[in-house]
Amino acid sequence: MQTILYNQSGEKIGSMELSDAIFNIPLNLDLIHQAVVTQSANSRKILAHAKGRGEVRGGGKKPWQQKGTGRARHGSIRSPIWKGGGVTHGPLKEKIYSKKINKKAKQKALFMALSSKARDNQLAVLDQISLSEVKTKKMKEIFDKISGSLIGYKKDKKKQDSILLVQPDSNKNLVRAARNLSFVETIRADSLNIIDILENKYLVLLKDSVPVIEKAYLK
Repeated sequence: MQTILYNQSGEKIGSMELSDAIFNIPLNLDLIHQAVVTQSANSRKILAHAKGRGEVRGGGKKPWQQKGTGRARHGSIRSPIWKGGGVTHGPLKEKIYSKKINKKAKQKALFMALSSKARDNQLAVLDQISLSEVKTKKMKEIFDKISGSLIGYKKDKKKQDSILLVQPDSNKNLVRAARNLSFVETIRADSLNIIDILENKYLVLLKDSVPVIEKAYLK
């Protein structure tokens, strides 16, 4: 498929061929949902953990003798029925939330997300981004110009539509200049994932990112 090639001023300077095997795949919402749920589950950090009676501090000594006090029998102050004692059946870090998805299914879901951006006119390909200074202000000026080329892009004082900038490699200057822009996220072309693509409304590819995507994912 053909797409328009822009420069960093938002002007049309030509066209570029995108692979139909990546950017023109029919949508399957069930597969996309499966890929999103799997990635979310696998990136989940397990924080909730309640200590049992064997993990809480203290309680090595029997609180009082077994008989003769008139009180109930107890062997440890860290019993679950005591204040400050262990928790019975509480959440544990050992619980596994990870899910599995076939490699080809995960890859196809990624291609569907990319295709949906191209189909909905939410994808733009730039020739390059060249900064005279590594400043957030300079990067914002570029995105303000590019946003005019994105169909339906919304920009106001309160909120701007989010953009995912895909670069062929780790350009530290681009990352530094864009990281203070709340509406821009940068990612390497060989590190694409379905959640980042779907969370950001628009996808901006640097021209050199396209062959990197084809090489990394068309195997």
